[in-house]
Amino acid sequence: MDLNSILMGVVVYLGMIAAAFWLAMIIWTYRDMRSRSRDGMAQLLAALLVAVLTLPGLLIYLLLRPRETLSEAYERSLEEEALLQEIEEKPVCPGCGQRVKEAWQVCPSCHTRLKKVCPSCRNLLELQWNLCPHCAAPQVNYSEPSSHVRQPTEPRYEARTTRASSQQVEFVDSDQY
Repeated sequence: MDLNSILMGVVVYLGMIAAAFWLAMIIWTYRDMRSRSRDGMAQLLAALLVAVLTLPGLLIYLLLRPRETLSEAYERSLEEEALLQEIEEKPVCPGCGQRVKEAWQVCPSCHTRLKKVCPSCRNLLELQWNLCPHCAAPQVNYSEPSSHVRQPTEPRYEARTTRASSQQVEFVDSDQY
């Protein structure tokens, strides 16, 4: 083996490493742009930029590429949506502050009256409403059919007693305590 053949082997070896590095830069650029954009033309142009200009093309791509990936943008939008849902007004019991559902008539924790039933259409209504928005029935003289439940004048109520045997709840004004 002479020096010429050793030098030729080293040059070929370094050329193969440079070609592999060049190809790896092109593939990495294409994959990175694919994770950041759905535009196929932008993906192809970014890969061609690196293929033609090599290292300067890679630097230009790094300066111009979109800041966040598509998955990061999706996760951020999910986080924003979750935060907005937390900010939205969630119904709570005016008596005890526990979270309640919209369809509940009574708070299960403190037995505070939350809604009333329209005698005409049987839809749930807010306690202060004087007219049913569903059937337009007046609610001014509305009273519960049960003799154990009183309809107070204020929307905030608390339960005084519960009859465990008949499962009926007596509602009274919180001002009477």
